[in-house]
Amino acid sequence: MATYSPTVPVQVPKTGQGGGGLHPPVYHGGGDGGRGDAYPDYGRRLRRARLGLAVALTPITMFFVSIFSAYIVRQGLPTYDEHSNSYVRDWITVQLPLALLWVNTALLAASSLTAEFARRQITRQAALAPVSSMPGISLGEESGFPWLAATVLLGGGFLTGQWMAWRELADRGFYVATSASSSFVYLLTAAHGLHLLGGLIVLLYAAAVSLLHKPVEARRIVVDVTAWYWHFIFLLWIGIFGLLCVMR
Repeated sequence: MATYSPTVPVQVPKTGQGGGGLHPPVYHGGGDGGRGDAYPDYGRRLRRARLGLAVALTPITMFFVSIFSAYIVRQGLPTYDEHSNSYVRDWITVQLPLALLWVNTALLAASSLTAEFARRQITRQAALAPVSSMPGISLGEESGFPWLAATVLLGGGFLTGQWMAWRELADRGFYVATSASSSFVYLLTAAHGLHLLGGLIVLLYAAAVSLLHKPVEARRIVVDVTAWYWHFIFLLWIGIFGLLCVMR
């Protein structure tokens, strides 16, 4: 004998494909430096900032390469003298204040070193930031040396030393319009000084950002990019100083 059992409706959960079903939670971050949903991806920002720095350094490099090439070509190029009606070599050897320039080079080398220490210091702090932000976990107070301030002071000392070198060149009778060789000396050192001054302004900005209590990851981006730019400025000066010393 057949029996009848009532049908019990079974509700099938919706998966969010249309209708009003609930969507499962989706989490982001973790792969590119983010900590979670709606958290800024500082790792990606850092990579973009480094790429932007590399792009910006390309025209600067080409600018100084063109000046280097013009310096070498002009050194061996004779000029026409109307009085003697002949071509003469008017390149005058510039008496550089080598002792002062060596001191300036040492100051810039030291500033590049302190900039690297500042970059590594902020990188370490950014790496420990996720741990220190956990409740109940304390890593203690880190007594860090003010490497950024030291870099600013050394960079300012280098610019002051370059100004003193210009004064000494003038005392020796070498001005901008004295000869083609002295013009190139002033052009190279002035162009390098302007680019270094730009880096010094960014260093001051990085030091100011550290006082505004912004996230350490954001401060790391500024310090990291500025430190790499400062290393570039130091290597650029080594090239300029070597050119002026070898091909006077």
